[in-house]
Amino acid sequence: MTLYPKLITDALATVIYPGTKKNLIESEMLADDVRIDGMKVSFTLIFPRDTDPFMKSTLKSAEAAIHYNISNDVEVSISTEFKSAPRPEVGKLLPEVKNIIAVSSGKGGVGKSTVSANLAIALAKLGYKVGLLDTDIFGPSMPKMFGVEEERPCAVRKDNRDLIEPIEKYGVKLLSIGFFIDPSKATLWRGGMATSALKQLIADADWGDLDYFILDTPPGTSDIHLTLLQTLAITGAVIVSTPQNVALADARKGIDMYTNDKVNVPILGLVENMAYFTPKELPENKYYIFGKDGCKNLAAEMGCPLLAQIPIVQGICEGGDSGEPAATKPDTITGRSFLNLAQAVVTVVNRRNKERPKTKIVDVKK
Repeated sequence: MTLYPKLITDALATVIYPGTKKNLIESEMLADDVRIDGMKVSFTLIFPRDTDPFMKSTLKSAEAAIHYNISNDVEVSISTEFKSAPRPEVGKLLPEVKNIIAVSSGKGGVGKSTVSANLAIALAKLGYKVGLLDTDIFGPSMPKMFGVEEERPCAVRKDNRDLIEPIEKYGVKLLSIGFFIDPSKATLWRGGMATSALKQLIADADWGDLDYFILDTPPGTSDIHLTLLQTLAITGAVIVSTPQNVALADARKGIDMYTNDKVNVPILGLVENMAYFTPKELPENKYYIFGKDGCKNLAAEMGCPLLAQIPIVQGICEGGDSGEPAATKPDTITGRSFLNLAQAVVTVVNRRNKERPKTKIVDVKK
């Protein structure tokens, strides 16, 4: 007797799967891997989940159908696979994440990514579970800042889904589009492609249980910001600026983006980056290169806390380039500054959670 695939599919078409009340072929449960070797047959049946109550009986019925419809001499080997569960809908994403903080700025070049990286590391040093998502799809910088440019995230199977496993370093779970693209080439994507990639990094990753989920957002106000606001209930925003007037003007726009009536995300506070220059040889000296207290005055004007004034020292740049951010060295001036920032963020987040209801996901109609 010669076996061929149609004999197998015809036999399996006589088996009704109770979950759909249709036969195995109509239910599209037979994978495209039927193998025949003489009188040996192997194939895979795909079930909705690994806890399927009908799985054992269906496997027995499939084997019996082949023996009854073809021959008892056929040696049958059946493997099982399981369909991936659908992505959770918006509003049910990241159920184990307690606080989501967007680190934002109105313009580029003010050190927002530096603040994001160091805030995440400092929070981890305080004992919190921390995740950091680099949401700058077109100019990702976190892989370099953490010294993990050569790392490639793996896939893990969890709750019937294939999820991206974040890279972990300095106690921080990290993901960035930079792990998946050639760093030497420009990312030429339309807006829809960028937002789709961002949603995957949020919804299709195994972030797990986090106390703080830090979003390093791109400069300005863009599709990326809108996607974040429409995807996640952001606990609050931290606005980063330098003291100079041109940066402060853009910081005002960043504040307005979060506080306008359609969005209603609380501003947790402002961070004045590059507040002053301190030479390594003269640590007590302060030189206000970009102006003095500009961000402090803006915070007072807007009714927001000033969370920190971060000095500019050569070590910040060197640490970011070498993959050892300043917060990894808490005995330095900048290391202490970022640790103080993290403590301030914990304080304002706790106060915000006591005094205000949970932020709602933004529903912005086009």
